Amino acid sequence: MESLTLNVRVDAKDKKRFEQFCNSVGMNVSTAVNMFIKAVLREQKLPFEVRTNTFDENTFQKLKEAETEMFSNPKRYSSEEIMKSMNDIIG
Repeated sequence: MESLTLNVRVDAKDKKRFEQFCNSVGMNVSTAVNMFIKAVLREQKLPFEVRTNTFDENTFQKLKEAETEMFSNPKRYSSEEIMKSMNDIIG
């Protein structure tokens, strides 16, 4: 099998931390990148979620209104009530 070189630009600090991580799990950067590529090709997807900011302006405004109401109301809300309310707003 022919091998080629892949050049990518990455932040210097990120590169150093990635090299340290790879070393800590007993591999080099080349092996880790090859594992990533093989996983993408095998699964036909990235091995992590890629998404945009899911809060549009309307949702953000509704959440701000809910936050204002929560802080202006003396009632204490449970974490379950807060999560249910947020899920109702986000839909």
